[in-house]
Amino acid sequence: MLSHAVDRKRCASCEHWGGPRQPGDTPASVLIDDETSTGPCNDGGWAGSERRARSACGHWRLWPLLNPPVDEPVR
Repeated sequence: MLSHAVDRKRCASCEHWGGPRQPGDTPASVLIDDETSTGPCNDGGWAGSERRARSACGHWRLWPLLNPPVDEPVR
């Protein structure tokens, strides 16, 4: 699996993305299968569209499973 930085604010770390992923080793990363991983956008800016894990969107919201402890904010 590939590690993807949360601070890039891409689909892989967005609460709206429905593709295959899992939390990374740190709150600042998410793991995706590969660079071409895709999944549906659910209620985001591209709602109903198939999006790649590394796509960007102005409606990005942190995937709740990645919420860091209060003393470790995502930059």
